[in-house]
Amino acid sequence: MKIFFLLLAFFSCTCSYSQITLWDQLREKAKNEDKINEDKVKDKGDTVNDKKEQAILTVEPDSGIVAPETWDTNFSNLLNSWYIKNYTTNFIDSGYKEDTAASDSIYMQRLSKLPNIIELPYNETVRKCIELYVDRRRELVEYMLGLQALYFPMIEETLDKYGLPLELKYLTIVESALNPAALSRAGASGLWQFIISTGKNYGLEINSLVDERRDPIKSTDAACRHLKDLHDMFGDWNLAIAAYNCGAGNVIKATKRAGGKSDYWTIYPYLPRETRSYVPLFIAANYIMNYYACHQLYPVQTSLPVATDTVMVTQMIHFDQIADILQIDKEMLRTLNPQYKRDIIPGNYQPQILTLPVIQLSAFVEKENEIASYKADEFFTNRTYVQANTAVNRLERITHKVRPGETVLSIANQYGVTASSVRRWNKLTSNRVLVGKVLILYVDNGGYTARRK
Repeated sequence: MKIFFLLLAFFSCTCSYSQITLWDQLREKAKNEDKINEDKVKDKGDTVNDKKEQAILTVEPDSGIVAPETWDTNFSNLLNSWYIKNYTTNFIDSGYKEDTAASDSIYMQRLSKLPNIIELPYNETVRKCIELYVDRRRELVEYMLGLQALYFPMIEETLDKYGLPLELKYLTIVESALNPAALSRAGASGLWQFIISTGKNYGLEINSLVDERRDPIKSTDAACRHLKDLHDMFGDWNLAIAAYNCGAGNVIKATKRAGGKSDYWTIYPYLPRETRSYVPLFIAANYIMNYYACHQLYPVQTSLPVATDTVMVTQMIHFDQIADILQIDKEMLRTLNPQYKRDIIPGNYQPQILTLPVIQLSAFVEKENEIASYKADEFFTNRTYVQANTAVNRLERITHKVRPGETVLSIANQYGVTASSVRRWNKLTSNRVLVGKVLILYVDNGGYTARRK
């Protein structure tokens, strides 16, 4: 049985006040390591400075970091979502502080310790991105820390299936802030922010009722295949990640402008402005999701949500029908099934997956026919067959006084009739007609006759 929304035991360390001491221990350990590292820097002098110059890449500084649009446009929606309202609470420690920046050497040393395949170098741009998470987006980060156990186990499993680096899961931090309902002004949607064309290219169903870009499982599988294709194309993960953001064509153009160089930080100034922030934000996401305790960031506390399973639906069913018959919260149905844009499951078109709490699954299977027929005429008003009314006389007799420059052909075009019909109705032998002559016409009025004075 597939349990999609069952959180891992990891989350137990964020769910009670008594275990806040774990963060204190982590922060204390980090402080001790920071002091040791700074002492090493002082002792080693020029040797360490040389290594530091090699590690900190020289990048032309931006005028500012471009924060992902979805962070602002969708954060309020995330806060009002069913899961956040029902399963999370904020905890603020009495010693909460925001002045938690670290030195360049500490940031660099921490990044170097992460067990990753993808290169995560440090520079001034990366520092700005880290400070964006640590300072101005603290509340958003704390919610993402709380939501990671909801989605990361599934994402890691899919990444592993395709043999991809597990740290790619942090792209969802940059793309959507772990909000499967995130929608950008450009029309990108879901955890992985697919545009329609790319989503369809990777087999996602997108129509007026269903948008599988918002399905966490299916969109993650599509994203993994897309990332694998991009890495196969460029042979470098930072370039693949950049291409995921701006498209392979823009990365290829940037490499050409950089003289054929294939290093992200070399082609950096030739990339679109948003993409110049994208990879640094990804590096910073790797940092903040691992070292949040060092910056006094507290994950929102979560309780275990309902265990769920899936069932195939073969009829057209509205969420209101399920909610009324099974007495289920409609907002919960929307949260568990974000791919259904209009609250309608078009199972009659092709079998569709419905995610339900485990305790309600058997009840749905037993009552599916009852649910599908419940107030069906109210929820589904589109007619499958209609008889057109042909009894109305749609032809109206009107007159037209010929003006200078008009011919039978131009008059016929004006009223949507044929020139031969105009000649027949008025006993004319050619398309030439005298100015001032009154012609009789029979026009299609759609069944409406103007009121005569």
